[in-house]
Amino acid sequence: MCSTVQTDVMALRACGFIIFRRLTQAPPDSIEYLLLQTSYGEHHWTPPKGHVDPGEDDLTTALRETREEAGLGEEHLCIVKNFLKELHYQVHGKDKTVLYWLAELRDPAMSVTLSEEHQDYRWARLDEACTLARYQDLQETLRDAQHYLEASEKQ
Repeated sequence: MCSTVQTDVMALRACGFIIFRRLTQAPPDSIEYLLLQTSYGEHHWTPPKGHVDPGEDDLTTALRETREEAGLGEEHLCIVKNFLKELHYQVHGKDKTVLYWLAELRDPAMSVTLSEEHQDYRWARLDEACTLARYQDLQETLRDAQHYLEASEKQ
């Protein structure tokens, strides 16, 4: 019984990827971000992410969830080193932590395959992605990703 009470007060933890692709236009308009629209609740838009399973490490969770939700595996992604964002917010009165890595889709023409958890997806440039994302912390994460990518291109 104590472990059940302890589990109830523990923070929820989820992990995922901010996935982007580069098109042929000149930067920064060449970068689009993948957002998935949930098939439940308010049908909000979010990058692929999900809860950490017992005994699973964070990056493994992000990879598993991305494959489950978008049909994209590690072989389709180039994970960007040195970019990791941690978001903290509340869901139904419980603290939640979400870790997002940044990853580039190796083949910009690769198709996305949605799970039943999502009803639509969209590749969107930064402004549209922020409008779809709605939540300020996710918008800031998308902007941080854009700034990181733009700074990397200048080096």
